[in-house]
Amino acid sequence: MALAVRRPGRLIAEAVTIVIAGLIAFPLYWMLLSAVKPPGEIQSANPKPWTFSPSFDSFSRVLTVSGFGRFFLNSLLVALVVVVLSLLLSFLSAVALTRFSFKGRTVLLVMTLVAQMVPVEALTIPLFFLMRQIGGAVPAFGLNELGSLVLVHLAFSLPFAIWMLRGFVAAVPVELEEAAKLDGASRVRFTWQILFPLVAPGLVAVSVLAFIHAWNDFLFAKTFIISKTENQTLPQAILVFFKPEDTDWGAVMASSTLMTIPVLVFFVLVQRRLVSGMAGAVKG
Repeated sequence: MALAVRRPGRLIAEAVTIVIAGLIAFPLYWMLLSAVKPPGEIQSANPKPWTFSPSFDSFSRVLTVSGFGRFFLNSLLVALVVVVLSLLLSFLSAVALTRFSFKGRTVLLVMTLVAQMVPVEALTIPLFFLMRQIGGAVPAFGLNELGSLVLVHLAFSLPFAIWMLRGFVAAVPVELEEAAKLDGASRVRFTWQILFPLVAPGLVAVSVLAFIHAWNDFLFAKTFIISKTENQTLPQAILVFFKPEDTDWGAVMASSTLMTIPVLVFFVLVQRRLVSGMAGAVKG
């Protein structure tokens, strides 16, 4: 009788899940479909959710754009550097805020939380002037340099990453550290050889979020990379296909599809640890 009562509810839940998944996946399907549609079908007044004459001309136009490969590598470089630095700095910060008691710790925690509440748009102009001043002292991190994008994305990724990893670090029993000390392990050795692997799911979740944030950025890339075209990132390359009267929608969708591939690959590689990492963040 219990199974008979639960089964309709489970079927409804599964049906709702399928509908939600379909709604989420449909824009991706339409993007890919538009990328392989011939121009006549894309501009049709009655678009259809299928095509019987797929074409890869849009991908050819995208890949033959001057500097597209360079833009791709620039985006990849910025995203990977941001991921590595975010993992390192957020992990060390989470350990310090969780395992050590010092004056001002609560203030730092509140500041990291408040930093996430400020709209990105409100900080764009102040950050522009800040990057210009930094460039005067350290040219590699000034305007028109990829270093400026790394600094900005790192600043926006760290607060959330620290908050997320705090829960994972706090979930590791203090007794484990005490046992490691009794066995002769130093604090540094415990941190990197024992604590670091234990919070790996949280690190994976942080890395995915940091990668997506840096990879898809357009606002900061457009604001900071002004005249040095060789340092432009992939989202900026899509602007080539936007024209006032004749936008090449096939190329726009093809370039968007190519932009999505690295994110999907990265997600597939870490999906198992990502799920456990998100679950641990909710529990924390």
